[in-house]
Amino acid sequence: MDDDFMSVCLADNFEGVELILRIVLGREDIKVKSVRTQEPLKNLQGRSAVLDVHAVDDADKEFDVEIQRKDAGAGAKRARHNSSLLDAHILKAGDDTEDIPDSYVIFITENDVMKGNQPIYPVERYVTIGENKVLFGDGSHIIYVNGKYRGNDEIGKLMHDFSCTNPDDMNYETLAKKARYFKQDEKGVAAMCKIMEDMRNEAALNNARETAERLIKKGKMTLEEIAECVPLLSIDELRKMEAEVMQLA
Repeated sequence: MDDDFMSVCLADNFEGVELILRIVLGREDIKVKSVRTQEPLKNLQGRSAVLDVHAVDDADKEFDVEIQRKDAGAGAKRARHNSSLLDAHILKAGDDTEDIPDSYVIFITENDVMKGNQPIYPVERYVTIGENKVLFGDGSHIIYVNGKYRGNDEIGKLMHDFSCTNPDDMNYETLAKKARYFKQDEKGVAAMCKIMEDMRNEAALNNARETAERLIKKGKMTLEEIAECVPLLSIDELRKMEAEVMQLA
């Protein structure tokens, strides 16, 4: 189970993303109209995030699918952060908050991080009324999927495919054909190597930007000094970032 590899396999793979969402949510009516992988969500006032898979369906519901090998990367606070950041980017200036569509943050984890031996763990908000609990219904949903689960059902077969090293042993051809191309086809292997290199470079650049933002906010260094500490960014880029930070201050 590798987040980078799966992100590449799901890039522009509408059919594959629809398959995952339909199985995880237990719904057959999901029709994806947009898929973006490794998408950065900027937060100039705090920590940003990079979504593994960001999808939107034909009802404008938003989905963030995160593939996590390390338990620490799928903590409750991380889920909260991703959910709030996703919601913050949905509404545009002037939109009514009552019009915000449902959002889903889905963590597919290599281990059973909830340790309940269940295939799926839905996380919802509830209102406590006396001894009763009523669904809050704010449209914000968090779901954990247990990557260790191997039941003889759709979710068990899907988790098998997420951890399968041989595409020919996968259950769902929708996922297998992309994995087969990037693992076995000469052009696909070369493309995967190039994509992985670009992703590593982009990750390094994002880290540099976050470091520069923190230094600019502290206000203890000149832009020239920051440029020496973060050589990936030019003075012009740092000036633009400084202007954005000052505008929000």
